[in-house]
Amino acid sequence: MSFFADLAYQFIDGEWRAGSGSWDIIDFNPYDQEKLASITVAGADQVDEAYRAAERAQRAWAETNPYVRRRVIERLLRLIEEREAEITEALVLELGGTRAKAAYEVHLAKEFVREAIGLTMRPEGRILPSPVDGKENRVYRRPAGVIAVISPFNFPFLISMKSVAPALALGNAVVVKPNQNTPIAGGGLIAKLFQDAGLPAGLVNVLVTDIAEIGDALIEHRVPKVISFAGSDKVGRHVASVSAGHFKRVVLELSGNSALIVLDDADVDYAVDAAVFSRFVYQGQVCMAANRVLLDRKVEAEFTEKFVARVAALRTGDPRDPQTEIGPLINSFQAEALTALVERAVAEGATALLRGGTDGNLVEPSVLAGLPADSGLHTQEIFGPVALLVPFDGEDEAVRIANDSPYGLSGAVHTADVERGAQLARRIDTGMIHINDGTVHDEPLVAFGGEKSSGVGRLNGEATVEAFTTQKWVSIQHGRSRFPF
Repeated sequence: MSFFADLAYQFIDGEWRAGSGSWDIIDFNPYDQEKLASITVAGADQVDEAYRAAERAQRAWAETNPYVRRRVIERLLRLIEEREAEITEALVLELGGTRAKAAYEVHLAKEFVREAIGLTMRPEGRILPSPVDGKENRVYRRPAGVIAVISPFNFPFLISMKSVAPALALGNAVVVKPNQNTPIAGGGLIAKLFQDAGLPAGLVNVLVTDIAEIGDALIEHRVPKVISFAGSDKVGRHVASVSAGHFKRVVLELSGNSALIVLDDADVDYAVDAAVFSRFVYQGQVCMAANRVLLDRKVEAEFTEKFVARVAALRTGDPRDPQTEIGPLINSFQAEALTALVERAVAEGATALLRGGTDGNLVEPSVLAGLPADSGLHTQEIFGPVALLVPFDGEDEAVRIANDSPYGLSGAVHTADVERGAQLARRIDTGMIHINDGTVHDEPLVAFGGEKSSGVGRLNGEATVEAFTTQKWVSIQHGRSRFPF
């Protein structure tokens, strides 16, 4: 099937519909600017329709035998496997990521769907003791209700799926709003797969729209109980503020400014490989990417020489070419902003050890050193192929520099002594950190999330159960209670 021709619609209550909004989102291939699809945005009326459909369908789905829910998720997995080549191709075209990146995204999405199959059986009730004679306390874990899922452009298929599949497995319904740069991979494709897997109508709804059309209707609406958002901290702060005003629970996966720390006893060649991947995977458009590479001065010269040589050899170009390692940024705004960022860094006194050119949305990698300590670039998220090399003297300074950031999502430490690395890692204010590895990781069973401005809450494994369910206390008094009046 042609995903871009067939899925360029809203999906509400099991039906593909034209949007009721006043303008169109044009879905472009970020490499060659080919028009992939045109989608009329959903209006506020369709937000209401989608939530009401989800609310109606969720009541019956919550009472559906979990073995029935499991069979739907199992069919979903088989469909992803059968259509893997088509899905991978769609990701390359819509995201501008390389084939290797797209294949990895689909692989990881399948792992999360496999975990969702098990989640259908995970919620368990408990019987708890009471200080009151004859009282039986039952605590039931119930679906939260309707979940709003707002996904980003960089891993749209994976990040949508890792909320949608477990939410449904646990008995919820969902309304998905994909990023307008990736409406098919993050939205329409998700809906089509679940529809073909036999999911009842209304349980998955997809709204391709924008705040310019609907305002805050998506998060202010009375129906959704949980908002699962992945994106920038700026937008996440707004989502959190509005949600709090309406007493909605939020799970926020936000921006990062990860540090990859190379200690004096590290395997330099291996650390270079890890740093190149951690900074330049998907052109650096990853919240976990290693914005900053912190180098003990004893290994700074060796690491820098080898790192710059490796980065200079990366191939930039058409992401459809299997030899390409750096594809385009998602749009011209990002490409222009990144080019300006490098110019600003050099103007502030940084040395460009490697300075890549810009051709349309293609931005070649840059490596910067000697950036003044007071530069704001040290503390901001750099969403593109630019690496900052920062030297340090001793572990205490490494910790200070790593923690001097409003973000705390991921990180890495490289050392020959893993316990030394683990002790250092515990001092870094971040939700996730990896010893002798890269900074970019996500696994179905391990809690994923950040500290500080990198987010609120966790997903994956038991954390997902907590995020998308609620607890209900039912007590039974055997015999008669004694009341004080």
